[in-house]
Amino acid sequence: MTEAVTETGTGTGAQWPAVRPEVVAEVVAGLSARLQKRLDAAAAKLADRPVERTGEDWRIAVDEEAVLVLHAPGGVVADQADVRCGCLLAPACVHRAAAVTVCPLADESPAEAPSTDQEEQADQPDRAHQTDRAAPPLSAPPAETLTAAERAAVEHLHRVGAAVLAAGVGGAGAVLQAELLRAAHRARLAGLHRPAAAAVAVVTRIRAARSGEPDHRLADLVAGLRELLGLSTALAHAATSEATTPEAAGQGVAELRGTARQSYAPAGGLRLYGLFAEPVLTATHAGVLTWAVDAGGGLHTMAEIMPHTDAAAAAPQAVGAGNRAVRLGDALISHREFTRAGLAVQGATRSVAGRLGAGASVRAVRAAGAAWTAEPLAGLWGEPPAAQVARALAAGALPPEVRPAGSELLFLDVTLLGAVPYGPGGESRLLAECEGAVVALRAAHDHPGLAHRGNLALLATAPGLRLRVIGRLERSARPELRLLAIGVPPTDGPAPGDGPSDEPRDEPRDEPGNAPSLALPADRAGRVNLGLERLQTADLAFPPIDPADPTWLPGPPGHAVAAAPTTPVHLLARRVEQAVTGGRAALALGSRVVAADRTRLRSAGLATGAALLDGLFATALDQPRDVFGRVVADDHGAFAAAWLAAAWYEEELASALCVTAWSGSPEVGSREEARDRTQGEPKN
Repeated sequence: MTEAVTETGTGTGAQWPAVRPEVVAEVVAGLSARLQKRLDAAAAKLADRPVERTGEDWRIAVDEEAVLVLHAPGGVVADQADVRCGCLLAPACVHRAAAVTVCPLADESPAEAPSTDQEEQADQPDRAHQTDRAAPPLSAPPAETLTAAERAAVEHLHRVGAAVLAAGVGGAGAVLQAELLRAAHRARLAGLHRPAAAAVAVVTRIRAARSGEPDHRLADLVAGLRELLGLSTALAHAATSEATTPEAAGQGVAELRGTARQSYAPAGGLRLYGLFAEPVLTATHAGVLTWAVDAGGGLHTMAEIMPHTDAAAAAPQAVGAGNRAVRLGDALISHREFTRAGLAVQGATRSVAGRLGAGASVRAVRAAGAAWTAEPLAGLWGEPPAAQVARALAAGALPPEVRPAGSELLFLDVTLLGAVPYGPGGESRLLAECEGAVVALRAAHDHPGLAHRGNLALLATAPGLRLRVIGRLERSARPELRLLAIGVPPTDGPAPGDGPSDEPRDEPRDEPGNAPSLALPADRAGRVNLGLERLQTADLAFPPIDPADPTWLPGPPGHAVAAAPTTPVHLLARRVEQAVTGGRAALALGSRVVAADRTRLRSAGLATGAALLDGLFATALDQPRDVFGRVVADDHGAFAAAWLAAAWYEEELASALCVTAWSGSPEVGSREEARDRTQGEPKN
């Protein structure tokens, strides 16, 4: 029996099925040049049409006579023949191309499913939490060369990527996006999986920017273009045994190529202790990612992530996934329950990145968990915060498929200071003190259907509350952390879960002064998954108020927010971002102000940054012209190279400032900048 669902288009494509990237490229390539010019307008018009779903078919009434049908088994259009239109121009009509342009792009790897022990199929939607960075140039990769097909695919990918950068968000319409998807498909067929995935990610982020999606971040698009152009440049140099790009450091051609599937190796018997779980929500997938710790303190992950075709139901699907059973052997335990319990596993398989496999030979039974204040979990909080930050930044340089599980996470003990103005704009943020540093705590995800924002708002009412927290590092010149889970700190005495208890709710801990404390129900085991579970007012215990005691007055303690470093890295960063949003032409129009920015960079001792800024503007202006003075189209190679150099320099400098913010070290910048400062006048 089929189910018919009628939805009204919102212009975001969220109610449409997903589509494979190569299908978009094929359908758009079938248009005439005249229809390609009309594609963006046609897509915008089609996005506002009502959509009716019947089973695996999505129907859109184009007009009174023509109906567009998208056949999407499993919610994904996998073949161009599955896009059918009833108009007279079909199949070379603009309606089919407009439809695949509106549809969100399907993830390149299918959702995780049980498979053999030797090779597990893994899903990757949780990469949305990961940064797109690579290592700086330090050494040459192994002497490997590319095949002729790989070289041609790399050249095509780099050429189209440079064209996208030169066009900017405003100029990168559906036709240019489809050309980049075609280049990505060609690269994938040639075995270049990592740059192909980077190209698809760029198209997804360009679409989000053009449609004004609320979760669009310009920094993500900049990072995506930086990775795409960096990988293609590194591979092009690898073909000639050269290594001059950031991606080439410590990485051979195999690492630059990437892999299509994660390989799983036997891990034997594992004693796992649940740590926390977080909801995963992307444009096409929703679910939960659960973290576990083995007896030796190593981190592992398990995921329950499935495609979605309804944006309204995506957040409830992600939260509901926490109540689904962990797919590991025959263990009858949900992801939410496992975060406070344990598993004894036999025949385990594990990927290089720490993902646990769900092969048929895996056996697992429920076991006791451990408190965050007890080993082996407590050891995660033993590393100094500055060392954790350095580890997280270094892990961002690795490809996602080999990035160790949890390497981007920070484990800290903090004291809440309350919500106060923070940063240059004076935006109100929940602040906390951590070993002398003031850290801004941010929601891990801003979707209102998840519990993150509401939980942070409640925590902001309890200045003085001491917590043990898990968060994801937000790279910034000021310490910032995206909060994922909280728990009872170790000095509060035995936490729930340390031993048996018949009490329905923990008694408030004895705190010095008038500090509040956590008073969680016993079944919470002293911890809260902030994206899946909502804190209640009763979960916070406040001491009695004595009006005669002036210290009872609400508000954060007298902590001063440390001033951020004055290094003007934003001068270069905003030009890098301006090139992405407005393209080469927009950057050329701002050439008159480059002198002032260059002077400020030099005054701060950032001679390399000033030189890179000069080079960026020079290549933006240096466009070939014909005998009549008209601009002649070029391959934008020089402009892309200048932009990539500036983007990587800004990336490395921003990382250095982040390390400085957490460590309190007065030294910022690269070794080259330090040398310039010691030698007096910076050099070009």
